[in-house]
Amino acid sequence: MVDPATLRAGLSSCLEHTDFTALGAKYEGKVRDNYSTTDGRRFIVVTDRISAFDCVLGTIPFKGQVLNGMAAWWFEQTSNVAPNHVLRVPDPNVLECVECTPVLVEMVVRAYATGTTSTSLWTHYERGVRNFCGYQLPEGLKKHQKLPAPILTPTTKAPKGEHDVSGSREEILATGQVSARDFDEAAEIAMRLFAAGQRTCVERGLILVDTKYEFGRTRDGKLVVIDEIHTPDSSRFWQKATYEERFAAGQDPEPLDKDFVRRWYGAQGYKGDGTPPPMPDDVRIGAAQKYIAAYEQITGRAFEPSTEPPVARIRKNLGLEGGR
Repeated sequence: MVDPATLRAGLSSCLEHTDFTALGAKYEGKVRDNYSTTDGRRFIVVTDRISAFDCVLGTIPFKGQVLNGMAAWWFEQTSNVAPNHVLRVPDPNVLECVECTPVLVEMVVRAYATGTTSTSLWTHYERGVRNFCGYQLPEGLKKHQKLPAPILTPTTKAPKGEHDVSGSREEILATGQVSARDFDEAAEIAMRLFAAGQRTCVERGLILVDTKYEFGRTRDGKLVVIDEIHTPDSSRFWQKATYEERFAAGQDPEPLDKDFVRRWYGAQGYKGDGTPPPMPDDVRIGAAQKYIAAYEQITGRAFEPSTEPPVARIRKNLGLEGGR
């Protein structure tokens, strides 16, 4: 685990924004700055921004390095399960990838009745919904209970600042944003990836509760996994050793994901509407510790952050002379 003094020092050098114009055309997501080259590559710069409730809440020290390292590890681990877009990792915050045309749906796979956001299964179930994204849910489910089998609950890919909307296959196809071919191929890959992720997490003493996958097609038409997989930003993890006891006692499971931040905001009364309150430094450091703990438990590797100024380091590693 990284020394707390290193985390505190990192508060002032978080990678919040980039402007590497020499890399190509820029698209800024909630967490990632994407640069598309003219020769069919994409550089994904994973910043330290943290997003929840469909908005950016601030920055977490070394979060981008943790996410990038974990995503690269998972892409390597699952390359025999599904093809992905990664070419190389030129910097702790950067993936160099094959440029793809995104499939405009997020494949969300859920194995437990849980969640706190407006799109979560438990939020809907608690309100009396029993048909969720085309699945008939059984009566009598308790919060955090395991479902009879994992289910696919796809959501639209909303622009930054807008809310994603969940739906059944038929509802997603009716939007006209995704073809039946893309949907069905992506859905099949998503379920395979989730099963593989569950197996790996159990070996690490974790439960992979739910996650999302994004897909794109390469120039030659191959469907590949893009963005990230099985990170604390895209997934929910619980500690396996304490789950049964805590569930039986009606307690929340022991989490290892960005719910740490969501819970703090919930305690302030913030549910995603209006301007979020700023995160105190202690919450930012606590979140960093959660991200690092997830990296180390899942990969089995010690996280060793680069403490160089991130923009200068990225510029050097990518051979850029300009940008900030």
